[in-house]
Amino acid sequence: MNKMVITRWERRLLTAWFSEKEPLELGIEEETSILGNIYIGKVSNIIKNLNCAFVNFAPDRIGYYSLHDSPVSLFADGRERSLKCGDEIIVQVAKDAMKTKDPVLSGNLNFTGKYAVLTAGKTLIGFSSKITDRSWKEEIRPQLEEILGGEAGLIVRTNAYGHSAELFRETRLLLEQLHQIKKDASYRTCYSLLREAEPEYLKSLRGCPQGMLEEIVTDQRDVYETIRQYLELYDPESISKLRFYEDPMISLTALYSLRTVMDQACQKRVWLKSGGYLIIEYTEAMTVIDVNTGKYSGNKKQAEAIRVVNLEAAKEIAHQLRLRNLSGIILVDFIDMKDPDDKAALMDALRGFVKSDPVKTTVVDMTQLNLVELTRKKEKKPLWEQLHHAADHTQEN
Repeated sequence: MNKMVITRWERRLLTAWFSEKEPLELGIEEETSILGNIYIGKVSNIIKNLNCAFVNFAPDRIGYYSLHDSPVSLFADGRERSLKCGDEIIVQVAKDAMKTKDPVLSGNLNFTGKYAVLTAGKTLIGFSSKITDRSWKEEIRPQLEEILGGEAGLIVRTNAYGHSAELFRETRLLLEQLHQIKKDASYRTCYSLLREAEPEYLKSLRGCPQGMLEEIVTDQRDVYETIRQYLELYDPESISKLRFYEDPMISLTALYSLRTVMDQACQKRVWLKSGGYLIIEYTEAMTVIDVNTGKYSGNKKQAEAIRVVNLEAAKEIAHQLRLRNLSGIILVDFIDMKDPDDKAALMDALRGFVKSDPVKTTVVDMTQLNLVELTRKKEKKPLWEQLHHAADHTQEN
């Protein structure tokens, strides 16, 4: 069972997930992020040979708009036509600006719920790869198609399995949100913010596996009210799990040792119970993790000792990827093993450990140099980068 803790961290909101006493995930709210915001933008330039356009979504802000990914644009006036410069279209920020790159905009608007993601611009119905019950999919697909009426698509999330009624109800709510966006766009001025993205703690709450939420604790009154309103609308059965913390004797930060947890999550070295350790290095292109035997002092033979440390390291690596929100390409240098069966067992174990991660993580392969390649879908900035931005924000103020 998981517990969600939300409190202030140097003027920013910190969301921490725990399983029993073990921290699972940490995240700091990014006040400068516009990811997920929906605007009325104006097409400033179309580059046909690159099949893209540039769209101003504010008087002084421009974004990259792929015509390949958004073959059908949503025009603010509701009329369909060929896209040209000066047109006002509804766009959503799909990627934040990064260094010299402009934000990425999309016409495929996404509306995320606990059980599904509604997609305007695509009309297909897809299912989470973790839902393997084909008969259940075939049973609910016609009912979803009837609700959507060909107006939008849907991605059915893992949480929806076995909760058909809740899925249908939420799909109707998400469709109403799309209708409201289109209606608002018809009379709002260019560059209007039609919808501000939800705070990260709500997105994180939605990602919690069904039936795994034990408690939500916060000492922030505005956060408490926002979560309560969300639960009343989307998950009324979980309202009893929400608690406002107001003990004046000890803060939430102290109660959950969050300073220690945050400090350990930023350390380069991570010790294993066996005495081995990991070294986690961040580079521009990837994250590199090195596994070392360290202080291991077991009485086992060398080959078996290496197996023990590597298997423990595999479990801890899966934990650290989620805890630190590491994404993109991850390269792991395990301790060399000669036996092919040992290598295969290690790869199987690592694939098993990353399965519990709510963010899609793929164990690709082991190279000829015995380096293990992984990829983890990027959904937000890694923890170290969030902390860096939080520190910059504090200094500016």
